[in-house]
Amino acid sequence: MRFPAVCPHCRREVQAEYADSGIHDLTCPHCGNRFTLYLRKHKFEMLFDLGTRALMDGYAREAVASFAGSLERFFEFYTRAATLERASGAGEDFADASARLELAWRLMAAQSERQLGAFSLAYLWREGEAPDFLTPQALGSDFRNRVIHRGYLPPRAEVDAYAARVFALIDRLLTRLGEAAAHAQLEQERTYAAHLAAQPPEVIAVFEEHPGMFRVRRFGGRVGSKTGQTKNLPPTPANDAAAFQLALRERGALLGQVLRKG
Repeated sequence: MRFPAVCPHCRREVQAEYADSGIHDLTCPHCGNRFTLYLRKHKFEMLFDLGTRALMDGYAREAVASFAGSLERFFEFYTRAATLERASGAGEDFADASARLELAWRLMAAQSERQLGAFSLAYLWREGEAPDFLTPQALGSDFRNRVIHRGYLPPRAEVDAYAARVFALIDRLLTRLGEAAAHAQLEQERTYAAHLAAQPPEVIAVFEEHPGMFRVRRFGGRVGSKTGQTKNLPPTPANDAAAFQLALRERGALLGQVLRKG
């Protein structure tokens, strides 16, 4: 998938391909000048938005893979946010805590079961209760495995139900995280700052935040109003399908404008 960017030198549109790191080193095809675009969006958000766009375009099987990847990367996001929040509460230096977390995560980066175990403990420490929602039935694991590993071609209704389940779980946990999500956001900002510091002065930095299905949830369940103040968001509907369809109606058109095939 690609997205449109605007060259800060000549103000003309440039097509960029999403980068895994969120950092896009670009050269304008019109004026030849270089610039770097930093996308303030986490991996789980990007994957879910890509899945939503695939679903809207009729690619049901591809959508399932993106939704499943989004959930896994959200568990990592939650684990990082909760761990850094805990370190901050203990008065630890953020850079030191982040470095230790990165070393620990490398031990499980290629093993999803270990990552799920790390998330379970992080949730237990933070919420004081076991994550009883991690059952295969609740996560739709059998459906996911049939699609991804056994080549099952799912009908749209089954993909809608899976997407709604993943959406509701991530949305619920983001709301529970609240302002703790800012710790994971700070990790991303530090990565961007380090990259920016290494760039030559002629390379202009552009920071963007694209609309998405979870866009407003990254700031503790609060969103800015036109007056610059903040307001609480309404709670997610209890019905998984209703919550997902509501978000799709509200934000689907924006995703279609930002995400482009090719």
